[in-house]
Amino acid sequence: MTYHFRLHGFTDKIALLLLLLGIHSAFSQDSIPSQSDRLQQYLGFWVSSVDHKTDSVATTPLIKMNNYPKIDNTAMSVDVFQSDGKIYNHTLTELIGYDIKTDSIFALGKSAQGDMFLGKGRFTGDTDWIMKDRDFTGKETMTVTFDFKNQTDVYLKGTNPQNEILWQTRYIKKNPKDKNIGIQLVSVHKEMQKNPEQTLKYLDRMGYSYIETFVYKDRSFYGLSPLNFKKIVEENNLKFTGSMTFYDLPSNDDGAWKKAMDWWKKCIEDHKQAGVEYLTISNNQIEEITTLAQLKRYAEYYNAIGKLCKERGISFAYHNHSDEFKNLENQVIYNYLLENTNPEYVSFQADLYWMHFSNVDPIDYFKKYGNRFISWHVKDYEELGQSGKMDFEAYFKYAKTAGLKYVVAEVEAFNYPVWYSINSAWNYLYFNIL
Repeated sequence: MTYHFRLHGFTDKIALLLLLLGIHSAFSQDSIPSQSDRLQQYLGFWVSSVDHKTDSVATTPLIKMNNYPKIDNTAMSVDVFQSDGKIYNHTLTELIGYDIKTDSIFALGKSAQGDMFLGKGRFTGDTDWIMKDRDFTGKETMTVTFDFKNQTDVYLKGTNPQNEILWQTRYIKKNPKDKNIGIQLVSVHKEMQKNPEQTLKYLDRMGYSYIETFVYKDRSFYGLSPLNFKKIVEENNLKFTGSMTFYDLPSNDDGAWKKAMDWWKKCIEDHKQAGVEYLTISNNQIEEITTLAQLKRYAEYYNAIGKLCKERGISFAYHNHSDEFKNLENQVIYNYLLENTNPEYVSFQADLYWMHFSNVDPIDYFKKYGNRFISWHVKDYEELGQSGKMDFEAYFKYAKTAGLKYVVAEVEAFNYPVWYSINSAWNYLYFNIL
């Protein structure tokens, strides 16, 4: 997560984080500039809605459509299946791709009846796509228009050359959850603040399995009690699995330590009630640490928190930023924390972006400190996989060595509209990495 600053109080941390998020989002683009980028909205797994006027989906949808990326996501294979009440029959297959010479989108398809067709068209905006189909005698057969209501909802209409409607269909995204991909909700913070139910609905459709929060405050999540927040998460077919929490190291007196431990006991109990499996913490006071004796107190603090978590059946992990990779009395701070916290109580959440930013190789840590990294924040300098700087494929070869259990996507640098980028993150992890 990107909130690399130094403040003393929990409340100040959250306030500044939210300010930074607001500033950062102002730099995101509001459009999808290229035809090939726009085409990627069609990737993934879709099912038909009850009818074209609603986004409701039947228990057994009439149609399923599976769109797989090909050739660096500039093309995709499309397979359409229709239910006869007992099984799904393969009714259509297509290869759809972007042609750089004509700046157009082409489709080559074949129906179950044996008819071949060639389509050509383009996006006329971020959300509107038109394709004109011809058979192989050269006869124009149909115009198909696509209207993306959002990244998880697209309306299709087929008309004949006389502009008469032949059919209308609405597809709702239903990406699979078999690879157990989570998302840190800082990626959609403004959306959660505005409409949490809708935000969670979209995350579910995109294929995310679970969420990780960072807004626990006053014993609530987004203003909701633990049970109420758990309820809306589960109503949207997600799990509330992880939470990033903050409470600064107490001063060196018994009263402050007891106050901190009491806070953690309540925090852990609230998270247990909400169904959370792991808590994480980060440290924004590292620049204030000048001796190993001071750092030792943090290790003891994390051990104490981790012990409380374990007693309630919750894992506890430390989340890194960049300062952890500085030297203190000839020791790397991060290494010291790894070596002076009890593996029984304290695990680690590797933020891959911050490791790379700090010029360290995550793989070196996974090999040296095996089974300590139960969670990874998978973040890039841009949308996932787009910067060309991060070797995620190499990192994930060491997932088992690291002890990885929780893969958490995180997007904070946006070149595109937020939901496009969040959808793209899932596509990248599902189709390219996992």
